[in-house]
Amino acid sequence: MTNAQKWISVFLGLFLVLFILGRITKKEDSANYMHENYSSAATNESEKKEDGLALIKKNGCIVCHGQDLTGSKMAPQLVNIKEHWSRDGLINYLRNPSAYKDDRFDEFRIKYPNIVMPSYGNIDVKDLGKIADYLLTR
Repeated sequence: MTNAQKWISVFLGLFLVLFILGRITKKEDSANYMHENYSSAATNESEKKEDGLALIKKNGCIVCHGQDLTGSKMAPQLVNIKEHWSRDGLINYLRNPSAYKDDRFDEFRIKYPNIVMPSYGNIDVKDLGKIADYLLTR
C-alpha cells in the first residue's frame, strides 16, 4: 500500500467515525427536543404567569406602567383590565394600539399627553398571548 492510499484510508476512516458520531448526536438531540416539548406542554399555571411577567419586563412595559404595573405619570395601570378586554382583543391592541379608538383612550390621551403606546407587532403572537394571559389574571 502506498502512502497516498494510507492517507486516503485514514481520511475515510475519520470521516466515517465523524459521520456516525453526528448521527448518534442527532438522535439524542431529537429525543431531547421531544422531551422538552412534552415538558413545556405540561407547564403549570404559575410558570405561565412567570413567563408573562418576564416578557412584560423584557419588553419594557414596566418603564411606563410602573414596576408593579399599577400605573405611573407616564401610563395607566394594568390591573383589572379584564373588565375591558378579552384575550384576543388585548393581543390585537398590543399589536397595533393606534388602531383603537375608545372613550377611555381619549381620557388617557388627555391624562398622558405626548406619550404614545408602542406597537408590539414585531413580537411573536404566542408571546403576546402569554403577556395577555398574565395581565388578564391581575
